[in-house]
Formats: sequence, structure tokens, C-alpha cells
Amino acid sequence: MKDRLDVLRGRHEPLPAATGAELRRQLTALADDVLTELFGEPGSGIALIAVGGYGRAEPAFGSDLDLVLVHDGRRHDVSAVADALWYPLWDAGVGLDHSVRTIEEAVAVADDDLKAALGLLDARHVAGDESLSRELSSRARTRWRTRAPKRLPELAAAVAERAARLGEVAFLLEPDVKESRGGLRDVDALRALAAAWVAEVPSERVLAAAGVLLDVRGEIRRLSAGRPQDRLLLQDGTAVAEALGHPDSMALAHTVADAGRTISWAWDATWYRTAAGLRNTSWRPGRRPVRRPLDEGVIDQGGEIQLALDVEPAKDPVLVLRVAAAAARTGLPLGRYAIDRLAREAPQMPTPWPPAAHDALVALLATGDAAVGVLESLDQVGLLVRLLPEWAAVRSRPQRNPYHRFTVDRHLMETAARAAAFTREVDRPDLLLLGALLHDIGKGFPGDHTDAGIEQVRLIGPRLGLPPDDVAVLVAMVRHHLLLGESATRRDIDDLATIEAVAAAVGSDRVLTLLHRLTEADSRATGPSAWNAWKARLIGDLVTRARALLDGERVPCPPRLDDRQRGLLGLTEEHVVQVNPLPDEGMFEVVVVTADHVGLLAITAGILAMNRLDIRRASARSHDGRALLQAAVAASHGRVPDRAKLLADLRAALAGTVDIAERLAARERDYAGVKHWTTPGPPQVIFDDLGATTVLEVRAPDRAGVLFRIVRELSALRLNVATAIVATLGLDVVDAFYLRESDGTPVADASRRGEIARAVLTALGGRPEAAGSAAGVVSPPAADGARTDPAAVSTAPG
Repeated sequence: MKDRLDVLRGRHEPLPAATGAELRRQLTALADDVLTELFGEPGSGIALIAVGGYGRAEPAFGSDLDLVLVHDGRRHDVSAVADALWYPLWDAGVGLDHSVRTIEEAVAVADDDLKAALGLLDARHVAGDESLSRELSSRARTRWRTRAPKRLPELAAAVAERAARLGEVAFLLEPDVKESRGGLRDVDALRALAAAWVAEVPSERVLAAAGVLLDVRGEIRRLSAGRPQDRLLLQDGTAVAEALGHPDSMALAHTVADAGRTISWAWDATWYRTAAGLRNTSWRPGRRPVRRPLDEGVIDQGGEIQLALDVEPAKDPVLVLRVAAAAARTGLPLGRYAIDRLAREAPQMPTPWPPAAHDALVALLATGDAAVGVLESLDQVGLLVRLLPEWAAVRSRPQRNPYHRFTVDRHLMETAARAAAFTREVDRPDLLLLGALLHDIGKGFPGDHTDAGIEQVRLIGPRLGLPPDDVAVLVAMVRHHLLLGESATRRDIDDLATIEAVAAAVGSDRVLTLLHRLTEADSRATGPSAWNAWKARLIGDLVTRARALLDGERVPCPPRLDDRQRGLLGLTEEHVVQVNPLPDEGMFEVVVVTADHVGLLAITAGILAMNRLDIRRASARSHDGRALLQAAVAASHGRVPDRAKLLADLRAALAGTVDIAERLAARERDYAGVKHWTTPGPPQVIFDDLGATTVLEVRAPDRAGVLFRIVRELSALRLNVATAIVATLGLDVVDAFYLRESDGTPVADASRRGEIARAVLTALGGRPEAAGSAAGVVSPPAADGARTDPAAVSTAPG
């Protein structure tokens, strides 16, 4: 028996090789056999019942056995029978969720305990008096139905609470396939609605999605040796994918995301109808439902969007979009009959689309957040792919990084929803909404996603009925959807060359304005850290200056030295450190004034890193042998930086009595064991030419003192850093340095670039032999919408 119990715990070698449904069948049979043997033959009046997941025959390695020992209240040996069951299982380390009750007691407990009530809905006889098992199951289900008006809102509240606390299976990097929204608990909730006779049993599609998650859970438990772990960790993705026959971890993540969305959509649609039924106490049999026309062929019937009686979907290709727009506009859900009929009968949209179809799609997208749920519904029944065949390539496609919170297709929906807030601020709101919906469509196709997206939009635009000029604008939006974010956070917006490059790329005020609003919508749809007041201000300044250039006006760039900076440079103290609050929450300006010093940028960056201050933007100026550095920094938890400590550290560093490199290395060692979402890639060095300036872009894992290490190497190579921009993108930093040789000339020689690249890579722990391939490479686009915390640091030549 010990070997069998060790198998149930996931601690036996070897474990069963079976996977999926066969593994669950084997574990259920094994548990049933062990329990039947322990139970023995005590006679009538007592029974052992499996409930919950074990009752549904869905165990995994290490699952608790959910058991009820039910008796008729007349036996005197119940404790002895219970001891004979529980103690061997406890001794073997098998988890138990158990109780000993009469039928009346079990039903009474279920009246006050939602978990107990749900568990009894899945009651399955294991051993003993089968008549007791049947009676308990029947009474529990009858009680559940009669108390449905009270219990079902409790159930819905529990589903909502789990979703708020644990996120969604479809969108998490490491989803809990059991507890997260769209997980196995939600399938149990759907079964509970059906048991109350207020909804149909879960569809085959939902049950297939549940099977996917059960299979994944089985392999998670195998890898964790039976520990209570239901989260699909990134580090386990490859092993789980291989065990279940998926090509790789990305394919597995795609399948899991699709299953989660299927389940969550089914819950939302089913609960909406159920809740409406619970609220509707005025309806009586025989009373004709009230029908309210909403659009051609579209009505509101009983609080749902339905089709008019005389409508013929097969002859009306635009009907799908009219129905969808009406649902989003009114906030009413798509009726199940209507959406199922459209899925069966709706024809392909003619090419090009009729103007009414284009207008209906724009009207749908213009409703903002309301459009997301409607688009999800169209997607779940295959109508969205029928309208836009390219959608199949991005459907449920994961984005495996910590700053994107949605799959590609859901990100596109969310971006369009965010863009709807700006439709009154642009002259072509239709192009803004379409560009938002399609800006990342290339992520489903091979190659660079921007290039692929351009090709797809060149096909999609004419098919939507857009004239050539509008298609050109849409293509420009896709081509440059990263331009403003990258330029504002990874280039110097005070440099006229940056402004000229942006203006030349966009070509017109219309495209510039559309890109401005698309950039904000894209960032807001990416995640909570992808947009902030700081980034908004940088991009706003960039747009203002580029627009002035396009309009032939003077570009409003700040002077090299303003009156305040001149006053600071005139201070006579040997070392000055000031800390001033900034308007942005948790942001402060750190001002350093001291004698101009070789390597001062590296020293200052190191001191700020030692004090756990994240540079967002800084500038430096020099005049008459004095240097001024101004850094906007983010302080953890909004704490005010310690001015006295910064001043003491600056003096010690300039005097050579503090080893900044060692202090930062020690801090990095302290965090060596911290778990990351993904394994950071190796550092990269890329050169770009911007006007007469050479830009060195360095991408590296975000570690303590990266800026300090890079600038120290550049100083050692006697390079002048005219400007440095620092951006944090998830686990990486992207630092851009505006370089000149000591004589003021650009860094143009290939061998010199190779020397610089090797030195920087060595300082960052990369492979210097790879540096040659980086020299001269033009900067590729970053992951759009990534969290960008810019820092611009200017230093005087020399």
C-alpha cells in the first residue's frame, strides 16, 4: 500500500508515464482501490463519498483527497471506521480534506459553507452503503437548486474575488491554471450554475478547454513532485510542452491562453444571463417579450441583443458589425441565439467592404472599453477571424515579457479602446481607431513585426474600402508606431537632429498627431508601468517641437544654459548638493555643482546608484572649470533622498576613499538569488549615426550601476559623452550615448567602434568577441509599449 500512496503523493519512482485523461483515470482508480481496502466491509448505514475534484475524478499528483464519511446516525463504530481510514493516509503524508457527518449534518453545513456545497455537487460513491451516497447527493443538489437565488450571487462574488486577486489565465506570464480567472475553478462554477437548473451544462468547447488545463496541471504536479503547485512557471514550460506533445513552450502558452479565454468568456456570458434571470421577477409565462429596435435587423429583447424576426443573415454581410456596434453602444450582451446564428449563417464580407461595414466597425471601436467584450464574443465564435482573416495569426498569441499584460490580440483590442478617448483630438478618428487595432498585427507573422505589419496593412486597408491616401496614412502609423516612444526615451529631444529625424519620418502634421495618440493608447494598453507623467511630458515636448518644424516655425528647444543654471554654476562652495521635489509623484531633482572632473558623470551615476536612486533624466553643463549636473531621480517608496549622505559620498568618491565599483558589486551580490520572470539576454552594443553625431546604444540586463560601468569605460577610452539617455525596458536597460572623439570628431572608424564595443561588453560581463558584429548596426525597434524610464545625462567635452 505504501507504494500506491507514494504514487498519489507524486513521490514514487517511477511515476506513471501516462499523461492527461489517462493519468487522471489511473490516479482515481488507485485512490479508489486504496480507500476501498481501508474502508473494509463495515456493513450498511455508512458510506465513503468522494467530493470536489476527487469526486469529479480529476486528481493530480499530491492532490488532497476530498472525502465525506457519511452515516445514518445509528451506528456506534463510526469513529473506528474513520480512524481506520484517516490514520494510514496521514501517516503516508497524503493530504486530506475530510469530514464525518450524517446526511442532515452535511446538508446543514453546506447551507452555510459555499465550498462544502460546491463539493457535494460532485459527490461520487466510493465504498459502503450506496443508498446513503445517492440520498446525500440528491438532497444536496435539491437544496442547491432551492437556494439558488441566495447561493448563486455568493458563487459569482467568489469568482470575481479570485479574478481580482490572481489575474487571468489568458494573460499571466505564470498563470495559476486552477484558481486564476478562466481556470478550473471557473469551470466548476459553470457546472454549479447548471446544477441549479439556471444554465446549460458547459459546452464541449469549454470542457475541452478544461481538459487542456487539467492536463497541464497534471504535469506541473509531476515536476513539483506532488507539491501543491498549480502555477505554470516559465522554467517548467518546456518540460510540460514536451510531455503533452506541444512543439515548444510558446505553443503551450498559446494553448493555455486560448483555453483560459474560452472559459472566462463562457462564465461571463452565462452569468450575465443567469443574473438577469434572478433579477427579473416581473416576467410571467405567456407574456410576450418586449422588443425594441436598435438598428436595421437588430433589437433589444429582454435585455439582450437579438436579431429581428424577418432578418436573413446569409444575405446581409454587414449585419454582424451592426449587431456588434449596437451591443457596444447600449452595453447589452449579445444574445446566445443571435451570436450562434450569425456564426452559422453570416457570409464573408465582400471585397472591398461596403461603406456601411467600414462605418459600423469604426462605430464599434469608438465605444472604447465596451468594444472589448463585444470583440471577445465575436472572436469566441469565429466571427472576428471571418471579418479579418489576419486576426488568426495573433489570436491568443502570448507576449512572454513582464511588461505586456495581454496577448497580442487582446492588446490590439485594448489599444483601440484606449484610443477611443482621443477621437475628438484628431482630424481622422477612423484612422486612429483602425491604426490602433492593427498596429501590432505583424506580430503573428515571420520577421520583424513592424515590417510584417506594414505588408499586412497594405492588404487589409484596400479590403476595408479605404482609398489609397488613407491606406498610406495607416501604413505610416504601423511603420512608425514605435517612433515617438523610442525617440523621446532613447534619444536627446533637446538635439535638433532628433527633432528633424522625427519630422522627416512622419512627413505631416496629420500623421504626427495620430502617432501621438496611438503611442499613448499603445502604452496604456500595455501595462501599468508603460505610461506615466514623465513619459507623457517627454513625448509631448517632442511632438510640439516636431510640429513646429513641420509648420516652418522656430523649434522651441531650450538654451544650453538658462539663468538658473548660470546661477548654480556661479556658486562658490567647493561641492554643492541640492535635493528639490518635482511635480511628479515620487520624483526629485538632485543638483551637483563641483569642479569639472574627468569621469564626473561616472562618479555621479555611481553615487546615485549606491543610494538606490533611479535616474530618469539628467543634464550636465560646464563653465569656467565648474560642472553642473541636474538629475531627475525616482526614489523608492517616495522617500526624500538624503542630501547630506549624497554630499558625503560625493566628497569621498572625488577623494578616492570610496570604491564605487565594489559597493555596487556587493549590492548586486545581495540580489543574486532574486527570481526573474525570464533569463536576461546577453548585453548588446549597437552604433547609429544621427546627423554629425555617433550614437552608441547599449542593451544590457538591468543591474546595479550599469550606467556607471559603461561611462567609466568610455572615459578610459578618452571619449567625450555629449549626451546619455537611459531607458529601462522590463529586465533590460537601453542606454544611448552621444559620442565624439577627444578632438570633437564623430566616431566613424570601424576598428575604433569595435574597440569601444569590446570594452563595454567586457565591463558588462558579455562576450567581447561578439562586439565586431554589433559595430555599425542600426538600432532595431524595441518591444513597443515597454516600460521606459528615460534619463538624459549631458557632460561637457573632456
